Amino acid sequence: MSHHDDAPASCCGHAEPAPATTGRHHSVAVTDADDMTTCPVMVGNPVSKQAAEAAGLVRDYDGQRYWLCCAGCGPLFDADPGKYAANMA
Repeated sequence: MSHHDDAPASCCGHAEPAPATTGRHHSVAVTDADDMTTCPVMVGNPVSKQAAEAAGLVRDYDGQRYWLCCAGCGPLFDADPGKYAANMA
C-alpha cells in the first residue's frame, strides 16, 4: 500500500479534511512578499495570507490576526492562543 492510499495529511502531519471545493487544490505560492507570513503553530511553514483567508485558516487573538498553514493547526491554536501568538512576537 502506498502513502497515497492513506488519509490525506496536512503539512504538519495532522489528518486534514478533504477540501470544500472538490477537484481544486489551493496554492500557497504567491509572489507578493507582503502576502506571506509563517504559521504560528508550525513556525517556519510559509503561509499565503490570501490563500489562508480564502480557506478560512485564520484566527484573531488579542487584536491581531494569525494565518495558519493547515486545518490541523486551528484546534491547536484555539486550545492555547497565547502560546502560539507568542511564537510570532
